[in-house]
Formats: sequence, structure tokens, C-alpha cells
Amino acid sequence: MIQRIQSVFLLLLALAMLSVAALPLWTKTDPLTHASLTLTAFNLYRGPSPDAGGLVASAWPIGTLALTAAATAIYAIFQYRRRAVQLLICSLNLLLVVATLGAAFLYSSRADALLNVKMEGHYLAGFYLPTLALVLNLLASRYIRRDERLVRSMDRLR
Repeated sequence: MIQRIQSVFLLLLALAMLSVAALPLWTKTDPLTHASLTLTAFNLYRGPSPDAGGLVASAWPIGTLALTAAATAIYAIFQYRRRAVQLLICSLNLLLVVATLGAAFLYSSRADALLNVKMEGHYLAGFYLPTLALVLNLLASRYIRRDERLVRSMDRLR
């Protein structure tokens, strides 16, 4: 199960999406007033760090989508005997990861307007991890299809 390459890709995808839920996604600091905003997967905070500042807005759809994508990837690992179902789950996971990326971009663009419109915010590591998850999902799907073709060719030889 875990020794198959697509299971390793799905496990890495789950870890990447769990990291999205744990790491900050975006930050913006005004150099004149030293006010800052930090977007995490669940909230938008004002202040130098999420611990020091106050809560500005909730961003729970990002965290919910990221955790759902991680859970879906873990579930797909255990569907190794049913490759068609595993491919369907990977397709669903593709939509969840794209939705996570879209929600993160939407919330960061909304937060960008809250503080000094002329300055630009900075995307952090948590924002780029869904892109890695997309690549890992596509690789997992590719190797699941390859396994399916191999099994079908072995069935013809019997």
C-alpha cells in the first residue's frame, strides 16, 4: 500500500495540505505606521504576529478546504485495491486543492485593500504549497493509471 509510488505522492500531498493549515499564507506590513496583517488558513490577524494582534476576520474556508483535501488524500491511499475509485478521489482532490488556492488568493486580495493600498503584500510558503499539492496529485493520478494499464495487460495474458 504505502510502498507504491502513488501512495507516497498522496502522502506528500496530505502533508503539504496540512502544512497549508499550519503555516501563514500572506503578510503585509505598512512601513510608515508599522501596522501589519497576517493571513493564516483560519484567520486574518492585525499585528506583528498572530499571537500579538487582534483578529480582523475569519478565513475558515481556506483551512477547511485544506484539511478536507488532506483527509481525501489519506483516504485515497487506502483505496489501493480499487484503482477506479482512487482515480475518482484524486479528481475530487484536484478540485479541493484548486479551491483552496482560489480561496487563499481571494482572502489575500481582500485583505490587501485593508492596509495601505499602494504597498503590496507578500505571499509566504503556505500559499505556494497548494501548487506543490497539485503537482503531487497529478503525479499520483498518472501512476494510478499506469498501474491500471499494467493490471489490464496482465489479465489479457492469463
